[in-house]
Amino acid sequence: MFFLLYLIQYIFLINCQNIPDARHEQASALVGNRFYFFGGLTSQSSTSNEVWYLDLSRSFNIVTPPWRKDKEMPIAYMLGSSCVSTINNSIVYLVGGRMFIPNTTNLTYTSSTYVFNSNISQWTIPNITGFNSSFTRRDQMQAIINNNEKIFILGGIDFISVIRYNDINIFDTTTMSWLTLPQSSRSLQCSDYAAILLPNSLIIYIGGRLPNGSHINMNQIQIFDTKFFTWSTNTTSGSNVRSRAGHSAVLTQNGDIILYGGATMNSTGSLISVLSDIAVLNTDTWKWFIPDISGSNVPPPLAFHSAALYLNYMILAFGQTAISQTHTNNIYILNIHNYTWIATVDIPTTTTTTAETPTDETSDNQQNNNNILYIGIGIGVGGIVLTGILLTAGLLIYKNHDDESTESSEIDRISLYG
Repeated sequence: MFFLLYLIQYIFLINCQNIPDARHEQASALVGNRFYFFGGLTSQSSTSNEVWYLDLSRSFNIVTPPWRKDKEMPIAYMLGSSCVSTINNSIVYLVGGRMFIPNTTNLTYTSSTYVFNSNISQWTIPNITGFNSSFTRRDQMQAIINNNEKIFILGGIDFISVIRYNDINIFDTTTMSWLTLPQSSRSLQCSDYAAILLPNSLIIYIGGRLPNGSHINMNQIQIFDTKFFTWSTNTTSGSNVRSRAGHSAVLTQNGDIILYGGATMNSTGSLISVLSDIAVLNTDTWKWFIPDISGSNVPPPLAFHSAALYLNYMILAFGQTAISQTHTNNIYILNIHNYTWIATVDIPTTTTTTAETPTDETSDNQQNNNNILYIGIGIGVGGIVLTGILLTAGLLIYKNHDDESTESSEIDRISLYG
């Protein structure tokens, strides 16, 4: 009976786990040993203002990922970008994107930038001088922050007027000032691209789509120099990599860029096909190669998902899995040392990448309160079930005893009057 009670409670607790809904087009950022996700378009076709993160401080299995929920955003958010301060690793900047009043379909653009302090789970709006009003309502671009705390954003789309841009906007977070560089004929009006900052201060722009619906040739890599504000183009060689948009890219310690997924799209932004391949770009030789991949925990085709590199693991999360607006809330892990999809992540106990969060009690207490609530509900339900079992057993015992008493009385009467 106690085993049955335990089983019921276990099943109930599993069903009540704090797990985010499936979604895509969210922003994401790696903050120390927390992989944060901001907003996104959920499978219910609503834009979320939720903030979730994966706790990467300890080993885990992808079947039961260590999800934690943080304080919600003041706006519902999708198709924007985020980056982490290089000076204060607890600060996240949200830049651009499509914004709504939470739980509504009403657009709001109180600000085009938000600041999240992950130490205290606090959202603020920065006071920026020189802001370019044409940047308002831009989405489908990616922000990159350099070691001087300057955020660079290429292009984007004003989705209301459907104007596409090819300018570079620079948000200096040290002075809270904004600068828009003159448009260059060397840069493309691209969106839904992937951007990577190399150690030599060059931003690499890979893929994306153009205004006419075509996709950028993956062998033509746009490069922006963040020191001299100049553009150049590198022509790659090696393996043939299909053009795409909505893909992810991470930079490894040895300078390789690992690309995953993405989609082909038409001029209206509708998906034609979703991709599931991995390609690697060597930034020393500028050659693409397709690695041999092993493992059984292979992700589906994913577009508009999130990716981050933590230790030796490329972590994929969320995304659109098919052109029929099918989403996922699963995570997938690639060991980049041997290019194997794995189910269990082994985190050394001596890992030093943890961001110090002395006032992190806000989100932890929230999570603990949620856990206590779920456990309490589980125990309550288990108690009700146990009470029902005991009552049923008691009634059966009483009935059997009553039947035996009746039978005994009949025997006594037969003996007495027989």
